[in-house]
Amino acid sequence: MTDQPAAPAPQPPAQPRNPLHGITLEAMVVALQQYFGWEGLASRIPVRCFQSDPSVASSLKLLRKTPWAREKVEGLYLFMLREQRRNASR
Repeated sequence: MTDQPAAPAPQPPAQPRNPLHGITLEAMVVALQQYFGWEGLASRIPVRCFQSDPSVASSLKLLRKTPWAREKVEGLYLFMLREQRRNASR
């Protein structure tokens, strides 16, 4: 047997048109909190982790376990990106 180097692992396909590609859930929560504040987040996505003693850590804990809440956060993040682009072009 000859020692041949292992084949490189296949790379996932690039997703240049997916604005969520490469963005961590933590980065989304931090950006949303900075943009809307905890009160703004709680009014848009009424979950306890945004309403009562909010923190990034408690939010991540819930969002990793709750697919519907994560989808809402991702949707709000995309909305925020559109708003930022719209405001920057003015």
